[in-house]
Amino acid sequence: MAENIKISSIIIARDEEANIALCIKSQRDVVDDIVVLVDSRTTDITKQIALSFQNVNCEIVEWKGYAGTKIYALSKTKYDWVLWIDADERITPELAEELKQFKKSKPLNNAYDVARRAYFLGKWIQHSGWYPARVTRLFNKKYVSFNEKEVHEHLKVEGAVGKLQNDLNHYTDPSIEHYFTKYNSYTSLAAKELFEKGNKATVIDILIRPIFLFCKMYIFRLGFLDGLHGLILAVFSSSYVFTKYCKLWELNRERSK
Repeated sequence: MAENIKISSIIIARDEEANIALCIKSQRDVVDDIVVLVDSRTTDITKQIALSFQNVNCEIVEWKGYAGTKIYALSKTKYDWVLWIDADERITPELAEELKQFKKSKPLNNAYDVARRAYFLGKWIQHSGWYPARVTRLFNKKYVSFNEKEVHEHLKVEGAVGKLQNDLNHYTDPSIEHYFTKYNSYTSLAAKELFEKGNKATVIDILIRPIFLFCKMYIFRLGFLDGLHGLILAVFSSSYVFTKYCKLWELNRERSK
């Protein structure tokens, strides 16, 4: 007999007043319990906007890292089935209908992944290795755990992961300024993670890896078909790798002093 499934969602937000309302609106006809954790470093009105919606449990929290904060968010959810969604993401109408049908079903898996349409500077990036870029986002919390990575945390799932058929929209970087606001923090966290694993930056890492990534994204993964957006994205991404390994080199140099 089919289950009557209820779904909680978790959202981690910092300075997301431009996104949080649209994120919540996209899921409120599907999700039964919405948990929003607002980073205490937030300086805008993200919390006030979140609290203006019904069925939203919003709390300001001290930052525990990406994985640690999401683990805490899970502890606040009411139901076993959880949708992990970022503040700059939206459930598409097609995905919403699919989730409504899911709630009437008997799930065959403990978790499901979804394809994301990532929008960079206002354009859906269909190539460059960015689509479909499936990510596990719907899961039964009894059978999953977050890894401990500093950045790009993901779920470890007991058993096979099923597939949702419709897309999640991701409005990742609406402007170049927004991209570089995250850039410094993310490259530092990524370098720290490599450093703590005992990695060292070589000339190959600093010089060849960025060039290789540019070629992979722009040429081999057809980023040129994304137009000028694809070129900018490939250049920025190669710069990200260059900076990450330069910061790793700097960390090792500081340790050897």
